[in-house]
Amino acid sequence: MKLRQLIVLGVVAVMAAGCVTQKQLMYMSDANPAKADSLNAHFTPQTEMIIRNGDALTIFVTALDKEAVALYNLPTLVYNSPGASHVQTTPMMQYYTVDENGNIEMPVLGLLHVAGLKRTEVEALVKTRLETQVVNPMVQVNVIGAKVSVLGEVTRPGAVPMNQGRLTILEAIAQAGDLTPFGQRNDVLVTREVDGKVEMARVDLRSADLITSPYYYLQQNDVVYVSPNKVRAVSSTNSGLWLSIVSTALSAATVIVTVVK
Repeated sequence: MKLRQLIVLGVVAVMAAGCVTQKQLMYMSDANPAKADSLNAHFTPQTEMIIRNGDALTIFVTALDKEAVALYNLPTLVYNSPGASHVQTTPMMQYYTVDENGNIEMPVLGLLHVAGLKRTEVEALVKTRLETQVVNPMVQVNVIGAKVSVLGEVTRPGAVPMNQGRLTILEAIAQAGDLTPFGQRNDVLVTREVDGKVEMARVDLRSADLITSPYYYLQQNDVVYVSPNKVRAVSSTNSGLWLSIVSTALSAATVIVTVVK
């Protein structure tokens, strides 16, 4: 009977080691109205992403006089559709790539420094340059292909597009299907390239102080990695091995006690 009790206790101990408490799974577990008031004193909302080297921009200039602005737009590319029984064409708007110095070069307007600006600020910059040459110009700027990567212990690891112009780390994790129960919520790694150098930082999703972190708002090409917690080591994949080890150790201990007696 004692041997069975020992084995049961061993099994319970292994299962307890593999349990995840509710508090460990919670995000911002210390959030409350008083905490929010304190954090708001240091919180800076971001409404748009900041344009960086390597970004792809589409810039479309228009005005009442269409001919007057034609020179300021990149030509639209047209491709023949392969395999079609008759000629079909699909227009495709070209884009500007921000170079390593943070510049783009527009027709007629020449070199423009756009890195570090928001999308609307680039629109204002182009419009200011145009106003001496075009009556009532209108400018539309879009950042295309911006994304971040979410890897590790999430339901759907992969690329997450930044379609809304800004993306928080919580929104990116939500689009990746949320963390699995095995994801380490208090030690999430964010890697970021800044001025040709790699930055690495770890954030705690369980703390409300997360929103004041410079990594709360993600930037283009950031990589978010959720590492496995200790529970993963005692997950269902390895539980059989652990139970076997515990059972063998208890049996050996019982034999030794019996021989000694």
